[in-house]
Amino acid sequence: MMGSLRSAAAKSLAHSGSDRFLLLEALFVLGATRLLILTVPFKRIAPHLGKQTEKKPLEDDQTPSASVQRIGWAVCAVAGHTPWESACLVQAIAAKWMLQRRRLPSTLYLGVAKDKDAPLQAHAWLRCQGSILTGASGHQRFTVIASFADG
Repeated sequence: MMGSLRSAAAKSLAHSGSDRFLLLEALFVLGATRLLILTVPFKRIAPHLGKQTEKKPLEDDQTPSASVQRIGWAVCAVAGHTPWESACLVQAIAAKWMLQRRRLPSTLYLGVAKDKDAPLQAHAWLRCQGSILTGASGHQRFTVIASFADG
């Protein structure tokens, strides 16, 4: 794991100063989010994710801004190299908090799926400005059971 983190750090040196800061911020927020998920009940984390809605919130289909795209890129790039597990929920919450810090509204979705030969599966993804920033792969097969929207 540490070798993976070192190689990611070496690659990040090739990026601009603002990208390196964003990657470092993503690393910190991913770590803090993982620690919170392990130590704090979700019902205490949920109020900090936005307003819980039962209906799927509507979002505009505008093209995401460069800053929104960069946050999604940074979280996904770093998540694959952390020495801790940075699964879909950790990534979605971390990216949401990074967007909230910049006052950019987003919606975090929690979904479940049941295959006839597999146990119940859960997934989380984050949408902002009409684009899915984290957890996009396979999200369509999950039924939304909760969503947390800003604003």
